[in-house]
Amino acid sequence: MKNLSHTIPQANKKSFWKKALFDIRRHYQLYLLVLIPLIVIILFKYVPMYGIQIAFRDFKITKSITSGKFVGLKYFKKFFNNPQAMTYIWNTISISIYELCTFPLSLILALLLHYVTSRKFRKVVQMVSYAPYFISTVVMCGIILQFLQARGGLINLLLNLIGIESKNWITYPSAFRHIYVWSGVWQSVGYNSIIYIAALSSVSMELHEAALVDGANILQRIWHVDIPSVMPTFCVLLIIRCGNIMNVGFQKVLLLQNNLNLRTSEIISTYAYNIGLNSSGSTPQYSYGTAIGLFTSVVNLILLVIVNKIIKKLSGSGLW
Repeated sequence: MKNLSHTIPQANKKSFWKKALFDIRRHYQLYLLVLIPLIVIILFKYVPMYGIQIAFRDFKITKSITSGKFVGLKYFKKFFNNPQAMTYIWNTISISIYELCTFPLSLILALLLHYVTSRKFRKVVQMVSYAPYFISTVVMCGIILQFLQARGGLINLLLNLIGIESKNWITYPSAFRHIYVWSGVWQSVGYNSIIYIAALSSVSMELHEAALVDGANILQRIWHVDIPSVMPTFCVLLIIRCGNIMNVGFQKVLLLQNNLNLRTSEIISTYAYNIGLNSSGSTPQYSYGTAIGLFTSVVNLILLVIVNKIIKKLSGSGLW
């Protein structure tokens, strides 16, 4: 009996590898297609993780990564002992939560376009709403700054029509979050609605026909047919978004940032950049900047797991 029980797992293991090799030979074209992005992910996502250890070492640019003295959590403590650390964390979280509140707008746009009867009008709206997404961040920030100019800016010209005086809005700390978030909505709401439009197109027409027979109007069809059908897609995208809550768009914030709005525009990623790579007049603190970046990644991972568990328990849809 011992010999028999010992040989059965080995036989199962051999049969598994035989099936795997047979499947690879049979569908080798598909495996080759998967291999290319897999190599890219490994090279640019996993291999660089080797450098994370400099967050725990006194790293010097002239020496190797492993030659630095191990200092443990020294740089993490340094960040939390910084009097401004909580301000940077709050600025990051407040912008992310503000963006999260606008997350359903893409779904709303997709639902509106789905029920537009004029095909030509729908195509025009789609093209106009998609176009800003393909503008680079640098150009987009230049457009925003031009719109917000105190003299001749489009926003101020429109505000003047309703009796509001011209201001250089980008210099006001209280206006920075609104400028950042709503310019992001303008740029990405159309493009983000594509996945919802695709999901809505796959909803069974039999459900809509049954709802019409029952006397449902458009709003009732949206609420009872369309939204439940796209809810799994919405939940997955929401989980992914919550997993990046500590990663506010660094490049855009940096380009819109100035000395006057620094109170609300300085976020974790810009602080890590300034202290780690852009330390004018002093030596860049690579280990300190890496420690800050690692902290945000760990928080994002924890949030991803928690939100995924909550949403899966409530709706049954999740990443895993």
